[in-house]
Amino acid sequence: MTATATPPSDSVLILGGGLMGLALAHQLARRGRSVLVLSRRRSEAAGFVAAGMLAPHAEGLGGALLALGQASLKRIPAWVAGIEADSGLGCGLRPCGIVVPFATAAERDAYPTAAWGRALERPALEREIPGIGPLWRTGLLFEQDGQIDNRRRLMRALERACVQRGVRFEEGSEVLELITASGSIPSSGADPSSSPEPGPGTAPLAAPRPRLEAVRLRRADGSELTLACRAAVLACGAWSARLLPQLPVFPVKGQMLSLQGPIGALPRVVFGPGTYLVPREDGLLVVGATSEAEAGFAEGLTPFGQQRLEAGIAALLPAASQWPPMERWWGFRPCTPDEGPLLGPGPIAGLWLATGHHRNGVLLAAITTELLAPLIAPEPPPPQPGPATAALEALAPFRWDRFGAPSQTALSPAG
Repeated sequence: MTATATPPSDSVLILGGGLMGLALAHQLARRGRSVLVLSRRRSEAAGFVAAGMLAPHAEGLGGALLALGQASLKRIPAWVAGIEADSGLGCGLRPCGIVVPFATAAERDAYPTAAWGRALERPALEREIPGIGPLWRTGLLFEQDGQIDNRRRLMRALERACVQRGVRFEEGSEVLELITASGSIPSSGADPSSSPEPGPGTAPLAAPRPRLEAVRLRRADGSELTLACRAAVLACGAWSARLLPQLPVFPVKGQMLSLQGPIGALPRVVFGPGTYLVPREDGLLVVGATSEAEAGFAEGLTPFGQQRLEAGIAALLPAASQWPPMERWWGFRPCTPDEGPLLGPGPIAGLWLATGHHRNGVLLAAITTELLAPLIAPEPPPPQPGPATAALEALAPFRWDRFGAPSQTALSPAG
């Protein structure tokens, strides 16, 4: 038996309780909307397992993704200040700078974002990263990049900020299907990694788009409930294609670990090839991360993955190999064929997308909320076409259907 409920008419359902879902829930609540977050298991979200680097330049991003990352980096301090004001908790934001080391000057100069960094020869590299391994002869310092302590502080602060703003939570609830005026779109329940990787052949739904009417979910106690809704945000991360199979999102597993080092031993983040070292203020060193697209949703640590991380530590900062280990964990990045997110109106009218951020979810959270929240919940009086059009234009490179034939559906702020 499936019960039916009708939330307040202005309610927005957030499908997914990770970083992106919480960030949007908070901003929508700040705009006066009633918000309900539906989450199967928040602890599995990428926001709880990522290293928290804010690194559009150190990551070597390019094109529209670099521009989006740079725009978000500028907005992060104000975004964090709002979360801290509502929660009363610190988020651990540190504009500490990031060093990318190289074996040769030729490799350094060929780096996609070299123009935004300061070149370091070996003596300067040793001053910035005391004890750096002998392989690295030069590097780039991106002083504008930094980090945030997402695992221990940001996520907790966001949860508190949401509660303070009246956001409601349904933890342990799995969305089974999206219901439109023309019928239901059931969750595939399939592991998207078990199918061929989505690519340029992905085709969008034909116009006109069906309109979202409700979602059906299964609660933790096994009961089923149908919630009427006219606006929802799909923020399910790596699991997004399970709910909407036409989305080209698939998991890329990453394993990580942490060590306890002396406070101040590493003043900057080190972004090496295949391994990065992220020092927290209390001396904790977060080390990541493997990139295992072939692993699908296979849970657990593997000896091979952990050995790769330990080899990376030894190469980048040999002394850290002797620091005591603290934690080891894994997670699943939500990836797309071009590693850019899926943002904006979705294939169903009333359904908005905030997923597929791959390795840059923490970096892009601020700009994602800034662009999407006003479209999902316009403040009265209704905005003029200009701002809404500008937001949609900024989101255009990250449309969900960019990998297939041009969509016949005209996207509008009514979404």
